[in-house]
Amino acid sequence: MGSTDFSTVLVANRGEIARRVIRTLRRLGLRSVAVYSDADASAPHVREADAAVRIGPAAASDSYLDIDAVLDAARRTDADAVHPGYGFLSENVAFARACRAHGIAFIGPGEDALEIMGDKIRAKAHVAASGVPTVPGFDLTGLTDDDAVARAREVGYPLLVKPSAGGGGKGMRVARDEVSLREAIASARRIARASFGDDALLVERLIERPRHIEVQVVADAHGGVIHLGERECTLQRRHQKVIEEAPSPAVDEPTRQRLGRSACDAARSVDYRGAGTVEFLVSADRPEEFFFIEMNTRLQVEHPVTEEITGLDLVELQVRVAEGHPLPMTQGSVCVDGHAVEARVYAESPARGFLPATGDVTRWRAPRDARTDAAVETGSTISAHYDPMIAKVITHAPTRAQAWRDLDRALADTVVLGVDTNLAFLRRLARDEDVLAGRLDTGLIERVGVPAPDRPDEETLERIASAELARQATGVRVGPLWGRMDGWRLGDAEPPVVTFLIDGDSVVRARPKPDAAPDAELARDVDGTWWAHRAGRIFSARPVSRRRVGDLARRDTRADARGGAREAVAPMPGTVVAVHVADGDLVEDGDVLVTVEAMKMEQPVTAPRSGRVRSSVAAGDQVRRGDVLAVVASVDGGADPPPENEGEPDGSPRPGR
Repeated sequence: MGSTDFSTVLVANRGEIARRVIRTLRRLGLRSVAVYSDADASAPHVREADAAVRIGPAAASDSYLDIDAVLDAARRTDADAVHPGYGFLSENVAFARACRAHGIAFIGPGEDALEIMGDKIRAKAHVAASGVPTVPGFDLTGLTDDDAVARAREVGYPLLVKPSAGGGGKGMRVARDEVSLREAIASARRIARASFGDDALLVERLIERPRHIEVQVVADAHGGVIHLGERECTLQRRHQKVIEEAPSPAVDEPTRQRLGRSACDAARSVDYRGAGTVEFLVSADRPEEFFFIEMNTRLQVEHPVTEEITGLDLVELQVRVAEGHPLPMTQGSVCVDGHAVEARVYAESPARGFLPATGDVTRWRAPRDARTDAAVETGSTISAHYDPMIAKVITHAPTRAQAWRDLDRALADTVVLGVDTNLAFLRRLARDEDVLAGRLDTGLIERVGVPAPDRPDEETLERIASAELARQATGVRVGPLWGRMDGWRLGDAEPPVVTFLIDGDSVVRARPKPDAAPDAELARDVDGTWWAHRAGRIFSARPVSRRRVGDLARRDTRADARGGAREAVAPMPGTVVAVHVADGDLVEDGDVLVTVEAMKMEQPVTAPRSGRVRSSVAAGDQVRRGDVLAVVASVDGGADPPPENEGEPDGSPRPGR
């Protein structure tokens, strides 16, 4: 087979993966083309590419998932090939076919591989025929819920219900009995239909205390199929990977060879091309026993750890294979050097159940001594339209222990101000005794617990107070005297004091001290909140007026008197996917009223107390964090106080974040 080298490659993606692919294309001397939605017009990947084309509005369905728009951009820029990254169209067989029909190379596997491995049900049966071990389970296609319950008894609980199409843990649900199985099927079908346009489901035995091990494979069109070792992806939340490492501390050399052979067998069974990942479940109690889960026919988010220990550029290998070149190495020439760990930094609030966070990144600084694949820079906006990943921080060292110590230091050195992040949570994991000892299973994160939000120390607050008063002194209008934040009083000779709101409801006061905390990095966001990074910790504090402090205190008193708030509010920005009650229904405290979905996550919103409900939204509505979704009125004959003014706890207008 001959080869045809590319000159222009369109990157059909966004964020950190688009930037990472563009980086390799530039090194290879290839012209890169970025695509972008309206929400990404000023994104870093747009500026870094050699050319950029708008493909639609913010919604992914109207831009990054629009095959015609992406292909039109490729034609307009004379692209020889399209690199899909991961997510979006990367595993879409219709997109691969459309690229071929238009004479554009798809940098990914062939259509048969996409079609077979893109369907978890078909993939499982296919690899089983090639001798790859699989988890017991069944296909729900054509079965009623009653049929499913009957089959579930044969397989045995607990069970994992998951969409056959798609990936990334989206739509996966655990069922431990008949009732939860029926609920899991309904929820998984709804998410699968909305996310993938395909509500086919697969039910599998849930392996308790499993480890999630995946094997990186690379194949060419000349019969070459090799593996580059395994990655440990066991540290997960809600089936979403959080920290990955390579190699796995649980896999010995004989098991590594067996895993590698099975992964290569799976790839050969579909005549695979390019880079792909074969995922396995490994019993924590019996690490020599493993089961095929699925094959991801694309580059993985965690591919950098494999690159770090092998010294290979997986994007370069993808490009060369797509051009028709043979692999430049054999299985015997693959060398593994040291250990690598990757942590995914997300815009999310661990203290609020890891709900996604949105807003502007007022300051970004990558750690100085680690590889960082970042989606953002200072001034970037984290929106509700896409995955909230900010960056991946990767460390590589001669030993596993050193790689984890380096990761903790790198995370401490990472500066993200303006939005909530999981950095403190990642650092807790990086120092956890079980993690450092390699005692991992997919339930470990749930047991570790969430650290309380970092609260600014006195010195940092004094520095922030100085910055706030200096800002006011520049002539910024702060309203009438009673709106001032420094505690000013007529005839008062005492030093000024600035009042802050911490964690939404805790009031603290600090006196300005300009020389306090000289090592703190400060930034102020659009709603007036100050953010600080100091000694590896990130704080936020919002200056408030004395009047607003009084309003907050009075609101808390009224809430206590009436036995709880009456509004059920959106915990995050997103889309209402289900309204579970009708106006006038009687509900109990804790009943689910509405379900909101955003960024691959469904969040139930429950009744704040018992009473009669009045809904404010319908399925399909877009909502912001804090929007009132329903009101629960008292039915005990007592008078209900009027609802509070909408806004933040201090009474200011809600910023829509």
